[in-house]
Amino acid sequence: MKVIFLKDAKGTGKKGEVKEVSDGYARNYLLKNKIAQEATPGNLKALEAKQRKDAQQEQKQKDEAIDLKNTLADLNVELKAKSGDKGRLFGSITSKQIAEALLKDYGHKIDKRKIELDQPIRQLGYTTVPVKLHPEVTGSITVHITEK
Repeated sequence: MKVIFLKDAKGTGKKGEVKEVSDGYARNYLLKNKIAQEATPGNLKALEAKQRKDAQQEQKQKDEAIDLKNTLADLNVELKAKSGDKGRLFGSITSKQIAEALLKDYGHKIDKRKIELDQPIRQLGYTTVPVKLHPEVTGSITVHITEK
């Protein structure tokens, strides 16, 4: 019997996959527990339509991420911090502070976990910080640290 998997089934199939399984396994386990549905022509058409819709939505999200990447490339985030001699900061600038400054100054809400700082910033001056906007799109922002 051909079935369309609605959920992942360990060792059998993944969500959205169409596979041939034995009749008893399909009727007694997969269909009964709503892990899969029978692969009728109507169900196959619905699956194709859902996959097209998901692909369009994914492309839309990617396009929005590219637009945001281009916008962020032009931004210069200004942060003030206390510093000692030779431009060394007392404390550090973290991704949370950068995200808050982006929201406050420019209105762009970016999750602090998307800002990829290897280590917190501990020096005055300009720093280019990578931002992961989408699995395939990475932008960057310039952060300028000045003395308080």
